[in-house]
Amino acid sequence: MDKLIITAAVTGTIVPSQSPYLPITPEQISDDAARASEAGAAIVHLHAREPATGRPTSDLGIYRETAALIRQKCDAIVCVTTGGGVGMTVQERASVVPALRPEMASFTTGSMNFGLFPAAARIKEWRFDWEKPYLEGTRDFVFKNTFADLEYISQTMRQHGTKPEVEIFDSNHLYTAAYLVRQGLLDLPVHMQFVMGVLGGIGSHPEDLVYLKKTADRLLGGDNYTWSVIGIGYPAEFNMCAQGILLGGNVRVGMEDNLFVEKGVLARSNGELVAKAKSMALALGREIATPEEARTILGLKGASSVAF
Repeated sequence: MDKLIITAAVTGTIVPSQSPYLPITPEQISDDAARASEAGAAIVHLHAREPATGRPTSDLGIYRETAALIRQKCDAIVCVTTGGGVGMTVQERASVVPALRPEMASFTTGSMNFGLFPAAARIKEWRFDWEKPYLEGTRDFVFKNTFADLEYISQTMRQHGTKPEVEIFDSNHLYTAAYLVRQGLLDLPVHMQFVMGVLGGIGSHPEDLVYLKKTADRLLGGDNYTWSVIGIGYPAEFNMCAQGILLGGNVRVGMEDNLFVEKGVLARSNGELVAKAKSMALALGREIATPEEARTILGLKGASSVAF
């Protein structure tokens, strides 16, 4: 098996009231990204937040500041999101690609219900006024990724030499990814991230991951893609991590997806989550890829070609 590429999703779009350890300012996010890199992450997945409130933002100045700080502090690949946050247009979501010309960026291949609202019932005290309406609003939220959106984002990424990280939230997204390959909008080999357990997407049972892997093999051919897996929440994050390691894939952990390093124990940093994934991999016989090794495996353009 190839060496294991670990991605750390350090902040995402969850609300700060869910954990006092969630990094929200550029300095905090970059510090935690460096901790994750030191613990073994080759890739850092980046969302930006308003420093004063922690609210997800598409502000390019904040993205640039955060990405530049990460690059100063570690050699990890910076994979920016084009998923953005609730209520952002596709133009807002994708604007970070021409602005930063990152090595990688996320690319979700289908529209879906995306429910964050169950978390609201578990929060007893709110840090910011925007948080509860933000979560509750996802009862009536569709994460929009039409074919026109996909064409726009894929063409933007190609123009700036950014490799798409294709986010697969359900099996229909695989069929759309295969269509985009046939239309020349995605280049082989594709890199895919199987996202397991979002309310509105596929579940996080072991059979769900096997199904996605078999479907990807049938639609794309096993030599035409690399893949990674995410499990949402605890213990799904580490269950999917273990299965991904055994199946020869790669893994993503981080506070965007799960806040707990053990049952009932909040992770104090993303580095703790990465360290646990690394220890699992080593125990199962997988070596860990460095950022430079991950760049080679994924065919990336290199850190010298980014604009931050």
